[in-house]
Amino acid sequence: MSCCSSSIRSGRAVRNFSSSSTALAGNRRSFSSASCHWGGGMGYRGLGYFSSRSVDGVGFSRRRTAVGRSPPPRRGYGFGAAGTGFGYRGAGFGYRVGGVSRLCTITPITVNEQLLQPLKLELDPNVQTVKYQEKEQIKTLNNKFASFIDQVRLLEQQNKVLETKWSFLQGQKHRKDTIPPALEACVGTLKKKLEALGCNRAQLETDLREAQQALETNKKMYKDECSQRTCAEGELIALKKDADCFFLNKAELQAKVESLKDEAEFLRVFHAEQTHQLRAQIADTLVVVQMDNSRDLDLGGITGDVRAQYEDIARRSRAEAQAWYENKFEELRATAGRNTDILRETKTKIAELRRSVQRLSGDVGSAKDQRCKLEAAVASAERRGERTVKDAKHKLAELEAALQQTKAELTRQLRENQELMDVKLALGTEIVTYRKLLEGEESR
Repeated sequence: MSCCSSSIRSGRAVRNFSSSSTALAGNRRSFSSASCHWGGGMGYRGLGYFSSRSVDGVGFSRRRTAVGRSPPPRRGYGFGAAGTGFGYRGAGFGYRVGGVSRLCTITPITVNEQLLQPLKLELDPNVQTVKYQEKEQIKTLNNKFASFIDQVRLLEQQNKVLETKWSFLQGQKHRKDTIPPALEACVGTLKKKLEALGCNRAQLETDLREAQQALETNKKMYKDECSQRTCAEGELIALKKDADCFFLNKAELQAKVESLKDEAEFLRVFHAEQTHQLRAQIADTLVVVQMDNSRDLDLGGITGDVRAQYEDIARRSRAEAQAWYENKFEELRATAGRNTDILRETKTKIAELRRSVQRLSGDVGSAKDQRCKLEAAVASAERRGERTVKDAKHKLAELEAALQQTKAELTRQLRENQELMDVKLALGTEIVTYRKLLEGEESR
C-alpha cells in the first residue's frame, strides 16, 4: 500500500514524500519495496519551487526491491506514503491513498522452494544508461524549472511593484481633472497678459508713429528754415557787397568833394591873387592917353564889370558844385539809410531764424529722446511678451512631456503585466505537465 499526501500552509505548498512499503501477510516469505525519498516545497507568495532533493524523485523514480525473510508473524506491519503537491497563490492539490496495514492473524509459515531458487534476471545493459540519461534529463528540466520559478518570483515582485504603481496612477486619475483647469487658468492668465501687452504695444506703436510724424514735420520745417536761412545769408552777403560798394562810392564821392573844394578854394585864391596883381599893376601903371576925341575911358567901371562877371561866374560855379554835391550826398545818405534799414531787418530775421533753429533743435532733441524712450518701451514690452509666451510654451511642453511619459509608463506597465500573465500561463502549463509526468511515474 502506498500513501501520498500534500499540505499547503500560508501560501506555501509543502509536500513530503515518504517511503512506500508492501507487506505480505499469510505467506512464509515477504517482499518489501521502498521508493526513493522525494520532498520539496514551493512557495513565495504562492509560487513554488523544487529543491535539489526533488531531482531524485520527480516522476521518474525507480523502486528498489529487497528480498529477505519476514519478521516474526506478530511483528509484521507495513505502511507507505507517497505524495506530491503544488502551490500557486495559495492554491494546491494532492491525493492520499492507502493507510497503515492491519495486523494479520497468525498463520503457519510455509516455504516456497521455488522462491529459494536463484533468480534469472535478464537485465538489459542499456537500462542503466537509459536511467542515467533520464535522470540527467530530469535534472536539466528541474534546473530549468527552478530558473523559471526564480524568474516567476522576480516577475511576481515586479508585478507587485507595477500593481502598486497602477494603484498610485489610479489614485492620480482623480487629480487629473484638476490639472487641466489649473492649466487653463494659467493659460488664460497668460493670454490676458499677452492681450494687455498687445494693446500696450498697439498704443506704443501709435505713439511712435505720431512721434515719427512729428519728427518728420519738424525735420521738414527745419529744412525749410535752413533753406530760408541760406537764402537770407545769401541776401545778407549781397547786401554786404552793396554796402561795401556804397561805402566805396561814398568814400570816392567824399574824396571828389574834397578835391573839388580844394580846387574851388585854389581857384578862388588864384582869382583873388590875379585880381590883386591886376590891381597892383593898374595902380602902379600910369597911363597917359591922349585922344583927339574928347571922350574919357572909365577903366574903373570896366574893371568892376569884369570883376563882377568873374565873381558871378565863380559864385554860380560854386553854387552848382555845392548843389550837385549836396544832391549826391543826400542820395547817398538816403541809400545808406535804406541799406541800414535793410541790414537791420536782415539782422532781425537772422536772429529770429537762429532762435527758430535753436527751438527746432531742442524740439528735435526732445523728439529723439521721446523716440528712444518709446523704442525702449516697445522693445521691453516685446521682450516681456516673448518671455511670457516662452514660459507658457515651456510649461505647456513640460506638461505634455509629463503626460506622454505617464502614458508611455502606463503602456509599458500594461505590456509587462501582459507578459507576466503569459509567463504565468506558461508556468501553469509546465506545472500541469510536470504533475502528469509525476503521476505517470508514480503509476509506473
